[in-house]
Amino acid sequence: MPGQSIYVEQDEKFQGSSPQWWYEQFWHEARPSRIKRRRWIAGIGAVAGLLLSVRFGLMPVLTVPLGAAVAAGGDLLFVWWDHESTAVWRGKRRGEIRTGKLLRRALRRRGYNVLDGRAVPGEPSIDHLVIGPGGVWIVDNEAWGPDIYIARYGDRLFFDEKYGSAFAKGLTDAAAAMAERLSRESGIEVTVQPILAVHGGKLFTPHGPRGLVVAEGLALAYPRVVSRIILGTGEASYDEKDVELLTRTAARILRRVF
Repeated sequence: MPGQSIYVEQDEKFQGSSPQWWYEQFWHEARPSRIKRRRWIAGIGAVAGLLLSVRFGLMPVLTVPLGAAVAAGGDLLFVWWDHESTAVWRGKRRGEIRTGKLLRRALRRRGYNVLDGRAVPGEPSIDHLVIGPGGVWIVDNEAWGPDIYIARYGDRLFFDEKYGSAFAKGLTDAAAAMAERLSRESGIEVTVQPILAVHGGKLFTPHGPRGLVVAEGLALAYPRVVSRIILGTGEASYDEKDVELLTRTAARILRRVF
Protein backbone atom coordinates (compact mmCIF):
# COMPACT_ATOMS: atom_id res chain seq x y z
CA MET A 1 0.00 0.00 0.00
CA PRO A 2 1.26 3.54 -0.70
CA GLY A 3 2.80 5.21 2.35
CA GLN A 4 3.54 1.93 4.15
CA SER A 5 6.91 0.43 4.94
CA ILE A 6 8.01 -2.42 2.68
CA TYR A 7 10.26 -3.76 5.44
CA VAL A 8 7.97 -3.75 8.49
CA GLU A 9 4.90 -5.98 8.51
CA GLN A 10 1.78 -3.92 9.24
CA ASP A 11 -0.22 -4.76 12.35
CA GLU A 12 -3.89 -5.21 11.42
CA LYS A 13 -4.98 -3.68 14.76
CA PHE A 14 -3.84 -0.27 13.52
CA GLN A 15 -5.41 -0.28 10.08
CA GLY A 16 -8.58 1.73 9.60
CA SER A 17 -10.13 1.19 13.06
CA SER A 18 -11.44 3.59 15.70
CA PRO A 19 -9.77 4.17 19.09
CA GLN A 20 -12.73 2.39 20.69
CA TRP A 21 -12.11 -0.67 18.53
CA TRP A 22 -8.42 -0.68 19.45
CA TYR A 23 -9.29 -0.37 23.12
CA GLU A 24 -11.61 -3.40 22.95
CA GLN A 25 -9.05 -5.44 21.05
CA PHE A 26 -6.26 -4.68 23.48
CA TRP A 27 -8.55 -5.32 26.47
CA HIS A 28 -9.52 -8.77 25.19
CA GLU A 29 -5.95 -9.61 24.24
CA ALA A 30 -4.80 -8.73 27.77
CA ARG A 31 -7.12 -11.30 29.36
CA PRO A 32 -4.43 -13.99 29.86
CA SER A 33 -2.15 -11.50 31.63
CA ARG A 34 -5.05 -10.36 33.84
CA ILE A 35 -5.79 -13.96 34.81
CA LYS A 36 -2.11 -14.57 35.59
CA ARG A 37 -1.97 -11.42 37.72
CA ARG A 38 -5.15 -12.45 39.55
CA ARG A 39 -3.60 -15.79 40.44
CA TRP A 40 -0.63 -14.01 41.99
CA ILE A 41 -2.98 -11.70 43.89
CA ALA A 42 -5.00 -14.70 45.11
CA GLY A 43 -1.77 -16.30 46.30
CA ILE A 44 -0.84 -13.19 48.24
CA GLY A 45 -4.32 -13.19 49.76
CA ALA A 46 -3.90 -16.83 50.77
CA VAL A 47 -0.60 -16.04 52.50
CA ALA A 48 -2.24 -13.12 54.28
CA GLY A 49 -5.03 -15.45 55.41
CA LEU A 50 -2.47 -17.93 56.73
CA LEU A 51 -0.65 -15.21 58.68
CA LEU A 52 -3.94 -14.03 60.17
CA SER A 53 -4.76 -17.58 61.28
CA VAL A 54 -1.37 -17.87 63.01
CA ARG A 55 -1.64 -14.43 64.61
CA PHE A 56 -5.19 -14.78 65.94
CA GLY A 57 -5.48 -18.55 66.33
CA LEU A 58 -8.02 -19.00 63.56
CA MET A 59 -8.59 -22.07 61.41
CA PRO A 60 -6.30 -21.98 58.33
CA VAL A 61 -8.77 -24.11 56.39
CA LEU A 62 -11.12 -21.09 56.49
CA THR A 63 -8.79 -18.07 56.44
CA VAL A 64 -6.53 -19.23 53.58
CA PRO A 65 -9.26 -19.72 50.93
CA LEU A 66 -11.14 -16.70 52.26
CA GLY A 67 -8.06 -14.50 51.90
CA ALA A 68 -7.48 -15.77 48.37
CA ALA A 69 -11.12 -15.21 47.40
CA VAL A 70 -11.24 -11.67 48.82
CA ALA A 71 -8.00 -10.66 47.07
CA ALA A 72 -9.02 -12.16 43.71
CA GLY A 73 -12.52 -10.71 44.02
CA GLY A 74 -11.13 -7.26 44.71
CA ASP A 75 -8.96 -7.42 41.61
CA LEU A 76 -11.90 -8.64 39.52
CA LEU A 77 -14.05 -5.76 40.79
CA PHE A 78 -11.34 -3.21 39.97
CA VAL A 79 -10.92 -4.56 36.42
CA TRP A 80 -14.69 -4.51 35.85
CA TRP A 81 -14.99 -0.95 37.15
CA ASP A 82 -12.08 0.24 35.00
CA HIS A 83 -13.65 -1.25 31.87
CA GLU A 84 -17.15 -0.07 32.76
CA SER A 85 -15.92 3.52 33.14
CA THR A 86 -15.34 3.59 29.36
CA ALA A 87 -18.83 2.27 28.46
CA VAL A 88 -20.19 5.63 27.27
CA TRP A 89 -17.09 6.35 25.21
CA ARG A 90 -17.33 2.86 23.67
CA GLY A 91 -20.99 3.44 22.79
CA LYS A 92 -22.31 0.72 25.11
CA ARG A 93 -24.23 3.18 27.31
CA ARG A 94 -25.79 6.62 26.86
CA GLY A 95 -24.27 9.29 29.04
CA GLU A 96 -27.39 11.43 29.24
CA ILE A 97 -29.44 8.51 30.59
CA ARG A 98 -26.88 7.70 33.27
CA THR A 99 -26.47 11.32 34.36
CA GLY A 100 -30.22 11.94 34.32
CA LYS A 101 -30.82 9.02 36.69
CA LEU A 102 -28.10 10.21 39.06
CA LEU A 103 -29.44 13.77 39.10
CA ARG A 104 -33.01 12.68 39.87
CA ARG A 105 -31.91 10.26 42.56
CA ALA A 106 -29.88 12.91 44.39
CA LEU A 107 -31.88 16.10 43.79
CA ARG A 108 -35.60 15.39 43.56
CA ARG A 109 -36.04 14.85 47.29
CA ARG A 110 -34.36 18.22 47.87
CA GLY A 111 -36.89 20.14 45.78
CA TYR A 112 -35.06 20.17 42.43
CA ASN A 113 -36.64 19.44 39.07
CA VAL A 114 -34.74 17.92 36.14
CA LEU A 115 -35.86 18.49 32.53
CA ASP A 116 -34.13 16.43 29.84
CA GLY A 117 -33.26 17.41 26.28
CA ARG A 118 -34.13 21.10 26.22
CA ALA A 119 -32.94 23.95 24.01
CA VAL A 120 -33.64 27.61 23.37
CA PRO A 121 -35.00 27.76 19.79
CA GLY A 122 -32.08 28.36 17.46
CA GLU A 123 -29.48 27.25 20.03
CA PRO A 124 -27.76 23.86 20.54
CA SER A 125 -29.61 21.37 22.73
CA ILE A 126 -28.69 20.72 26.36
CA ASP A 127 -29.03 17.27 27.92
CA HIS A 128 -30.40 18.39 31.32
CA LEU A 129 -31.86 21.55 32.82
CA VAL A 130 -31.88 21.55 36.64
CA ILE A 131 -34.09 23.99 38.53
CA GLY A 132 -34.22 24.17 42.32
CA PRO A 133 -34.05 26.31 45.44
CA GLY A 134 -30.36 27.10 44.84
CA GLY A 135 -30.67 28.24 41.23
CA VAL A 136 -30.64 26.93 37.66
CA TRP A 137 -28.02 24.78 35.92
CA ILE A 138 -27.55 23.25 32.50
CA VAL A 139 -25.76 19.89 32.42
CA ASP A 140 -24.35 18.43 29.22
CA ASN A 141 -22.56 15.10 28.69
CA GLU A 142 -19.37 14.28 26.84
CA ALA A 143 -17.20 11.15 26.65
CA TRP A 144 -13.44 10.83 26.20
CA GLY A 145 -11.02 7.96 25.98
CA PRO A 146 -9.50 6.66 29.23
CA ASP A 147 -6.08 8.23 28.53
CA ILE A 148 -7.27 11.80 27.83
CA TYR A 149 -6.28 14.31 30.52
CA ILE A 150 -8.71 17.17 31.14
CA ALA A 151 -7.10 19.96 33.09
CA ARG A 152 -6.86 23.67 33.80
CA TYR A 153 -3.55 25.42 33.31
CA GLY A 154 -3.59 29.07 34.23
CA ASP A 155 -7.04 30.24 33.19
CA ARG A 156 -7.33 27.93 30.19
CA LEU A 157 -9.08 24.61 29.74
CA PHE A 158 -7.15 21.81 28.04
CA PHE A 159 -8.05 18.41 26.63
CA ASP A 160 -4.61 16.81 26.58
CA GLU A 161 -2.60 19.33 24.52
CA LYS A 162 -5.61 20.93 22.83
CA TYR A 163 -7.31 24.11 23.99
CA GLY A 164 -10.86 23.66 25.28
CA SER A 165 -11.86 27.32 24.95
CA ALA A 166 -14.25 26.80 22.04
CA PHE A 167 -15.90 23.90 23.87
CA ALA A 168 -16.34 25.94 27.07
CA LYS A 169 -17.66 28.95 25.16
CA GLY A 170 -20.37 26.85 23.53
CA LEU A 171 -21.78 25.83 26.92
CA THR A 172 -21.37 29.24 28.60
CA ASP A 173 -23.13 30.88 25.65
CA ALA A 174 -25.95 28.33 25.86
CA ALA A 175 -26.29 29.05 29.58
CA ALA A 176 -26.45 32.80 28.95
CA ALA A 177 -29.10 32.37 26.23
CA MET A 178 -31.20 30.16 28.49
CA ALA A 179 -30.88 32.57 31.40
CA GLU A 180 -31.99 35.50 29.25
CA ARG A 181 -35.01 33.62 27.90
CA LEU A 182 -36.10 32.25 31.29
CA SER A 183 -35.73 35.65 32.97
CA ARG A 184 -37.79 37.38 30.30
CA GLU A 185 -40.58 34.82 30.21
CA SER A 186 -40.88 34.15 33.96
CA GLY A 187 -40.24 37.62 35.36
CA ILE A 188 -37.66 36.13 37.76
CA GLU A 189 -34.02 37.14 37.49
CA VAL A 190 -32.16 33.95 36.56
CA THR A 191 -28.49 33.06 36.29
CA VAL A 192 -27.77 29.71 34.67
CA GLN A 193 -24.55 27.87 35.57
CA PRO A 194 -23.09 25.39 33.04
CA ILE A 195 -21.72 21.97 34.05
CA LEU A 196 -20.23 19.27 31.85
CA ALA A 197 -20.61 15.65 33.00
CA VAL A 198 -17.41 13.88 31.94
CA HIS A 199 -17.60 10.20 31.03
CA GLY A 200 -14.14 8.66 30.84
CA GLY A 201 -10.97 10.69 30.64
CA LYS A 202 -8.92 11.86 33.62
CA LEU A 203 -9.84 15.09 35.37
CA PHE A 204 -6.68 16.69 36.68
CA THR A 205 -6.61 19.66 39.08
CA PRO A 206 -3.33 20.32 40.91
CA HIS A 207 -4.05 21.23 44.54
CA GLY A 208 -7.80 21.23 43.85
CA PRO A 209 -10.81 19.02 44.59
CA ARG A 210 -10.65 15.56 43.10
CA GLY A 211 -12.94 14.86 40.16
CA LEU A 212 -13.64 18.52 39.38
CA VAL A 213 -12.10 21.02 36.97
CA VAL A 214 -13.34 24.61 36.78
CA ALA A 215 -12.05 26.70 33.87
CA GLU A 216 -13.31 29.45 31.58
CA GLY A 217 -16.69 29.66 33.29
CA LEU A 218 -17.38 25.92 33.00
CA ALA A 219 -17.38 23.21 35.68
CA LEU A 220 -16.36 19.73 34.49
CA ALA A 221 -17.01 16.76 36.77
CA TYR A 222 -17.69 13.05 36.77
CA PRO A 223 -21.42 12.21 36.68
CA ARG A 224 -21.60 11.15 40.35
CA VAL A 225 -20.10 14.47 41.43
CA VAL A 226 -22.46 16.74 39.46
CA SER A 227 -25.29 16.70 42.03
CA ARG A 228 -22.85 17.65 44.81
CA ILE A 229 -21.68 20.61 42.75
CA ILE A 230 -25.26 21.75 42.26
CA LEU A 231 -26.06 21.47 45.96
CA GLY A 232 -22.83 23.21 46.93
CA THR A 233 -22.75 26.12 44.48
CA GLY A 234 -26.32 27.41 44.53
CA GLU A 235 -26.46 31.15 45.11
CA ALA A 236 -30.18 31.81 44.63
CA SER A 237 -32.92 31.55 47.26
CA TYR A 238 -35.97 30.44 45.30
CA ASP A 239 -39.03 29.32 47.20
CA GLU A 240 -41.30 26.49 46.11
CA LYS A 241 -43.48 28.80 44.00
CA ASP A 242 -40.46 30.22 42.19
CA VAL A 243 -39.17 26.74 41.39
CA GLU A 244 -42.58 25.70 40.10
CA LEU A 245 -42.94 28.84 37.96
CA LEU A 246 -39.47 28.45 36.45
CA THR A 247 -40.05 24.77 35.74
CA ARG A 248 -43.39 25.41 34.05
CA THR A 249 -41.93 28.29 32.06
CA ALA A 250 -38.98 26.19 30.92
CA ALA A 251 -41.25 23.31 29.90
CA ARG A 252 -43.39 25.75 27.88
CA ILE A 253 -40.79 27.84 26.06
CA LEU A 254 -37.86 25.48 25.57
CA ARG A 255 -37.83 23.13 22.61
CA ARG A 256 -37.76 19.47 23.62
CA VAL A 257 -35.14 17.45 21.79
CA PHE A 258 -35.56 13.95 23.26
